[in-house]
Amino acid sequence: MKTSPLRWGLLSTANINRAVIPPLRASNRNILTAVASRSLASAEAYAGEWKIERAFGSYEALLDDPDIDVIYNPLPNHLHAEWTIKALRAGKHVLCEKPMGLDVVEIDAIAHTARDAHKVVAEAFMYRHHPQTLKAKELVDSGRIGKLQAIRGSFTYNMNTNVNIRLVPEWGGGSIWDIGCYPISYARFIAGSEPVEVFGQQVTGLTGIDDSFFGQMRFPGEVFAQFDSGFRTPFRAHMEIIGSEGILTIPTPFKPTLDEQLSLYRPEKTELITVERQELYIGEVEDMADCILNGKSPRVSLADSRANVAVIVALLESARRGLPVGV
Repeated sequence: MKTSPLRWGLLSTANINRAVIPPLRASNRNILTAVASRSLASAEAYAGEWKIERAFGSYEALLDDPDIDVIYNPLPNHLHAEWTIKALRAGKHVLCEKPMGLDVVEIDAIAHTARDAHKVVAEAFMYRHHPQTLKAKELVDSGRIGKLQAIRGSFTYNMNTNVNIRLVPEWGGGSIWDIGCYPISYARFIAGSEPVEVFGQQVTGLTGIDDSFFGQMRFPGEVFAQFDSGFRTPFRAHMEIIGSEGILTIPTPFKPTLDEQLSLYRPEKTELITVERQELYIGEVEDMADCILNGKSPRVSLADSRANVAVIVALLESARRGLPVGV
């Protein structure tokens, strides 16, 4: 079995790297070793800026380096599956940004390749590792809000531009793929099951992607979820979990900071619950180390990733057809 530290390579110089670099450097079991870009000049400039040991002028060159153990894949959505599979075939473990794929066929191909390569691959839903999320799940499962009835969530921001990779349909553009995936994932996690039927409506932008999306999900046991996502609305991010005896509110569910509190309303009182302090992105980095070094299963499993993609695809189909769609 591989021993630490695990040597990581960044597959591109994407902006999101700046969130992953600090936890890699804070970890005793992981070390940032290399970065790749589509040109050597770009890679070397980035490596110099971030004090990264090695720079590669192509993604293939990074994958060919036998000293790299783990690849972080932050490429645009439509390249996630392709380069995750290439990295697995090159003998690398992979932490891939969300969404890992744009349909279940891509997720199944990743899963098949990972099994054949005996490598770990996980989707980078960083919020799923945070103590705030785990505490919310614990409170619901322990019955603190009574029987779970409904879940509501939102994630929106004002993009203020018409030129962005998130607006390109062929590249997996759209608010539901970019940010709507978060409240969908959160609702599925809290419900502890998969929706049996969904209904979606969208406001279509200039390029044909959903500038705004409004969705409903029906879970087994008469549990319902509603969410909205959007690129043309001021920033909003929240989750509300409603039960027969109480309401749990998570004010910053997707990017919690060090000091967060959950609000648990019950008729007799409202309780503020403080959660354990933890840097947001450290959880997914340490989870990869646990899986690779200790044989643990990823907290965000491939089955979980597949199910989230299946729900998104069904919601988009529902919006196109104007009808509820089974999942």
